[in-house]
Amino acid sequence: MNRIRVALADDHPVVLAGVRALLNADPEIELVGEATCGRDALRMIEEAMPDVAVVDVSMPGLNGLELTERVARDCPTTRVLVLTVHEDAAYVQPLLKCGARGYLLKRSAADDLLRAVRAVATGGIYLDPSVAGQALADSSGAAGDPDAARSGEALSPREAETLRLIARGLSNKEIARRIDVSVKSIETYKARAAEKLGLKTRAEIIRYAAARGWLDALTLR
Repeated sequence: MNRIRVALADDHPVVLAGVRALLNADPEIELVGEATCGRDALRMIEEAMPDVAVVDVSMPGLNGLELTERVARDCPTTRVLVLTVHEDAAYVQPLLKCGARGYLLKRSAADDLLRAVRAVATGGIYLDPSVAGQALADSSGAAGDPDAARSGEALSPREAETLRLIARGLSNKEIARRIDVSVKSIETYKARAAEKLGLKTRAEIIRYAAARGWLDALTLR
C-alpha cells in the first residue's frame, strides 16, 4: 500500500515538532515537506504535491484561508487539513468554502490527527467534534440574514476592508502593513465598523463576512 504523503505548515516551532513526531511515528505516512510561513508553504506544496497538506490558520505571508484557496485552485490533488488553536466555529465554513477538507483543533491532535489525515486523504471530510455542530448551525443562520447584508452599506471602504481581513485571520499589524496605514487606524476602523454593525466578537465578524460572500473568493495583494 502506498504511504500517504503529507506536507506540514505551522509557524510555531513547538507545534511543528510535535506534529512532525506524530506523523513520523506512523509507518503509513510519509512527511514530504515543512514550512513556517504561508508563502513558503505554497511553494513547498506546489513542488511536493502531497496527498494532504496540514496547515495552520494564522501564519505570516499567506494566512490559512488564503493558502487553502490557492492550494485548492492550483494543486487539486492535494487535500487541505486545517490544524488550529481557533475553537471559534465561525472559521470552519469559510475554510471549507475555500477548499479545506478538514478542520482539527491542536488540542485534539495527539488523539485525532492521524485519523483526520486518513479521512481527508481518502476523500472524506473531517471536522473536529468540538466545533462541527455549532459551525454548521452558525453558518446556516449567518448566510440567511438579510439585515446583515444590508447593513454593510453603512461601512466605509477602509472599514469594510479591515473587517474582511480580520475575518481572514490577519492581525491588526498585518492589516496595517497590507493597506499601508497605522495600527492605530486599523483599531479605529475595526471599532467603528463593529459599532455600526453591532458586532461584538471575532466570531460575529467572521459570520458577517461569510454572509456577505467576502470569503468565497480570496484576492491576493
